[in-house]
Amino acid sequence: MYENMVTARHYEERLQEEYLEGKQPAFDISAGPIPGELHLAAGHEAAGAGVCQHLRDSDTVTAPHRPHHVAIAKGVDLKRMTAEIFGRRTGLGSGKGGHMHLFDPDVNFACSGIIAEGCPPAVGAGMAATRRNTDDVAVAFLGEGAIDQGAFLESLNLASVRDLPVVFVIEDNDWAISMPKERVTDVENGAKRADGFDLPGTRVDSDDAVAVYEAAREAVGHARDRNGPALLEVQVHRRMGHFMGDPQEYRSERDQEAAMQRDSIERLATDLRGRGVDDEELTTIRDRAHDRVEEAIAWAKDQPEPDPADAHMDAFVNPPSGVTDTEPSIADTGGEE
Repeated sequence: MYENMVTARHYEERLQEEYLEGKQPAFDISAGPIPGELHLAAGHEAAGAGVCQHLRDSDTVTAPHRPHHVAIAKGVDLKRMTAEIFGRRTGLGSGKGGHMHLFDPDVNFACSGIIAEGCPPAVGAGMAATRRNTDDVAVAFLGEGAIDQGAFLESLNLASVRDLPVVFVIEDNDWAISMPKERVTDVENGAKRADGFDLPGTRVDSDDAVAVYEAAREAVGHARDRNGPALLEVQVHRRMGHFMGDPQEYRSERDQEAAMQRDSIERLATDLRGRGVDDEELTTIRDRAHDRVEEAIAWAKDQPEPDPADAHMDAFVNPPSGVTDTEPSIADTGGEE
């Protein structure tokens, strides 16, 4: 778990550096080696590592628009994920999806930029596992700002009605984009959402990876033993803005400083020292994680960019063979197909 968390933190710090290249002093979202938006989850690492430690490749995980820490903990190919973020042809989605639309079928991982969108697919994966008579589970990660979305509530209902092996993991970082949690939802403890659907709900009040691991063991075990769905909320913190370039004018300096003081990685390192792991071994783990990140970024930047001619490839429907710009329009044919 410690290595996954260190990898995720260094990965996002390096992505931040790469992303901001060429975008300043006047912020230009289209400039630089990583175009488009970038949402980083520094401060969320304990949730991804603690939960995914109980999962295997055949289990399904869906993540929201801050997916990297979960993807790393689930075992997504780091090089191909990085190539996707840099928009390269060898990326997980051939460079067309970017960082919010990662998909790795080898470990059954996917994410989306649509709020709570991962909940219905996770329910579908749980239903598929049940129909196949396997003990696989599905886990849907979402933020606390998503717990009032219809997709989340309907997913809780269907999973409960069908007793599906799904675990819903809420990452509570106190901010729904630029809105504090108390202005967005009516419950302080998001795990209470489970009460309305007759399923177990648990909250971990601190981003302590060991505490998350223990709570996730119960939730995942509950689902894997075919006892139905479970809900887990983890208190995390957001060390960066909602997106890169976010000035965070809505957030006080005191709140930002408090978030920086709460470091789940240092907390786990202290715990490991108490369990007999020496600093030399922790340094070895950190060095190995940093080397892996640097290798993935260097590899991704060296990959080819997509061919514009492939723009229609991998779409749901490709243009029919022979269609050209000279084909008559409906208007030219009097409205007839």
